[in-house]
Amino acid sequence: MSNNEIRALIEAGKARLGIEFGSTRIKGVLIDPAGNPIAQGAHDWENQLVNNIWTYDMKDVWAGLQDCYADMAKDVMNRYGVPVRKLEAIGISAMMHGYIPFNGAGVQLVPFRTWRNTITGPASEALTERLNFNIPQRWSIAHLYQAILNEEPHVPDIRFLTTLEGYVHWQLTGEKVLGIGEASGMFPIDSEINNYDQAKVDSFEALIADKGFPWKLRDILPKVLMAGDEAGRLTEKGAKLLDVSGQLEAGVPLCPPEGDAGTGMTATNSVAPRTGNVSAGTSVFAMIVLEKALKKVHPEIDMVTTPSGKPVAMVHCNNCTSDLNAWVKLFGEFAEAMGIKVDANQLFGTLYRKALEADPDCGGLLAYNYFSGEHITGFEEGRPLFVRTPDSRFTLANFMRTNLYAALSSLKIGLNILLDEEDVQVDQILGHGGLFKTKGVGQKIMAAAMNVPVAVMETAGEGGAWGIALLASYMVDKKPGQSLEAYLADEIFAGKLGERIEPDASDVDSFNEYIKRYSAGLPIERAAVECLKL
Repeated sequence: MSNNEIRALIEAGKARLGIEFGSTRIKGVLIDPAGNPIAQGAHDWENQLVNNIWTYDMKDVWAGLQDCYADMAKDVMNRYGVPVRKLEAIGISAMMHGYIPFNGAGVQLVPFRTWRNTITGPASEALTERLNFNIPQRWSIAHLYQAILNEEPHVPDIRFLTTLEGYVHWQLTGEKVLGIGEASGMFPIDSEINNYDQAKVDSFEALIADKGFPWKLRDILPKVLMAGDEAGRLTEKGAKLLDVSGQLEAGVPLCPPEGDAGTGMTATNSVAPRTGNVSAGTSVFAMIVLEKALKKVHPEIDMVTTPSGKPVAMVHCNNCTSDLNAWVKLFGEFAEAMGIKVDANQLFGTLYRKALEADPDCGGLLAYNYFSGEHITGFEEGRPLFVRTPDSRFTLANFMRTNLYAALSSLKIGLNILLDEEDVQVDQILGHGGLFKTKGVGQKIMAAAMNVPVAVMETAGEGGAWGIALLASYMVDKKPGQSLEAYLADEIFAGKLGERIEPDASDVDSFNEYIKRYSAGLPIERAAVECLKL
């Protein structure tokens, strides 16, 4: 479309907006009806470790949302010379799961407990055994039951429990709802009825019956909605919360709020069986849409759903690029100290590409990227760690490849269960997120980790904000009986295959050997956690 055509579209209120609260950035993407990004905005933020809880202050949520929207509106004005007054649809997404409880007056009872916390081990284990269903530590029900086990005084006062995107959506629309993909990370879903599993709800109620709480689980959980459902409309209050300039009109329909897992599946067209995607940024997770149920319950594998309710096996790891980014930043500081001004993209690209020159065994080097705990390997806390022996080949290439391997090692351990033990079939993985920004490098490493072809599309950098914008578009554009899978395949991704890299046999062998060293060295990481107290 030409600039004039886009300007007319925006003035007619036909653009759609997706906003996602990522771990380090809040991003907004404005798209046209064909799904093409036409403007964007962003706001950088960071979590805090407060009283040993990873959290975000809700004041930062709103300040960040408003700055992101204002940045998008400024981009529209700069490009097309018009203000944003009307929108055809909006979608809100955020990092998955976590715990935000409210009382009957809508007052938040405790600070937001994010996905990054690994403080619900006893609850997770007890619920997994009782429900015969893996309940990861970051799931909302695990946080709730851990609060019950801890006898936290706020629990009897809970009247609504939600996730970050559920909270923002509620404030914008007044609706206490979630998309089924994110709801499946609050409590197990029955895919036959696309709602919370009633037998498991009953089992949980029986488990806590002696506590005498004045609430029932279904009454405090958000209502489950499917992709394509309308999830409410932007209220006058919501419009002012989103656009402090007051130019945005109320009444815009919103799609069901989804987590970054669901938006990642959407943004990579990975919502049909035998498809999968990997989102690699601050955290990393792989999601594979299943053809059949797994043979048994695995504590390393989460069972969630696509935004349209199809069962998905998910391997989620808390740590991915944070330590890698810290090393790159250090090299940037060195360059600056030497009087060399280096663009961030050039810096990352140069260092990432250097990894491709490494020795097959990474020179015997070893790294753990654990900024926080990692449930896949049994850690409740993490300490970033780099280890080498006196005879290791400590070169820049080996150093960078080691850190790239480390970023994906926990993921590989979990994926080996799916691909080897469960014999799950996947035709191709779509990659998106920061790890894939340097062309060919993260993609090649991921193909080695999974021994599966990995494709990256040009839109990979748009990420989840683009994915939730597509879900908003599906809500307003879907034809009668048109599934999400068909909409994405026929209307958005038709003819867009992406750049595909096949796994290289020598790289696969290299990563497999590294994982042996990584697994054997986990006691070193354990010692670091025990000896270096926060």
